[in-house]
Amino acid sequence: MIYTKIISTGSYAPSNVVTNDDLSKIVETDDQWISSRTGIRERRVSEGENTSSLAAKAGIEAIKNAGLTAMDIDLIVVSTTTPDCFTPSTACIVQDIIGAKKAYAFDVSAACSGFIYALSVADKIMRAGEEQTALVIGAEVLSRIVNWEDRSTCVLFGDGAGAVVLKKSETKGIISSILGSDGTLGRSSLTCGEFITKNPYVKEAKEEQDINIHMDGKEIFRFAVNTIPQAVKEVLEKSGTGLDELKYIFPHQANLRIVDAAAKKLDMPKEKFFINLNKYGNTSAASIPLAVDEANREGLLKEGDKLVLVGFGGGLTWGAIYLQW
Repeated sequence: MIYTKIISTGSYAPSNVVTNDDLSKIVETDDQWISSRTGIRERRVSEGENTSSLAAKAGIEAIKNAGLTAMDIDLIVVSTTTPDCFTPSTACIVQDIIGAKKAYAFDVSAACSGFIYALSVADKIMRAGEEQTALVIGAEVLSRIVNWEDRSTCVLFGDGAGAVVLKKSETKGIISSILGSDGTLGRSSLTCGEFITKNPYVKEAKEEQDINIHMDGKEIFRFAVNTIPQAVKEVLEKSGTGLDELKYIFPHQANLRIVDAAAKKLDMPKEKFFINLNKYGNTSAASIPLAVDEANREGLLKEGDKLVLVGFGGGLTWGAIYLQW
């Protein structure tokens, strides 16, 4: 049987650190209020770098760590909610930056579930086709779409990028995956961006467009707490694997309370959930690969370890991947 396997990781976060105390000078909040409700202490904020720049730096690191060159890459998939522009895709810009001239490239948009979608799509393409090596990246510059006067959202988000190199393999790597969407709640619970222009044929055209993130926090919390356990169980059932066999679960890094509630529902120790949101905040599509790269760099992942990556986000969307390291 043919599998695809993660053979290396990489990440990049802007050097500019914005702490909770820094935010208290902008909006009515403080470190205790933010950290007690979210688990976040600080986040990274880009000072002029585009999403493609962050993505390329994470990708270059992952390629280097794999012992490969950009010319070894056949496919590039970038997941982002904050592309540099509508076209060309961020993935195509990354392809140019890193010099992956043999690769074809495209973007995936699934908000905070995006990296799971991107990795699952790359896995399926490679299993069905001739591609041997893929670069999969989650990257965001969310600071550009945050309303810095809204304390309910500006305290949550950060910028960053994470990447993996995926290689076709005869040994087990990605074993099963599930993806899901529910558009019935998407437009009322988590939205970003209005695209109504000054087109003379649009009677209700607006002078200004609202590009900021708007979120119903309570609705998203309920959705996430129910979705994480369900997705984890479903992806494991496809392979007949038990929860007790897992080394780690890498959840989307949104809110520590969500993780705590999900762990309780799964009856799993919180230590099984790898968390680094205290340092980066919610980086949307970048959060899971950022966490996986950190665990990998710290030597916490050993060959044969069984892991689940699970995400949830706008759309509404969700997904999970069960893999063997």
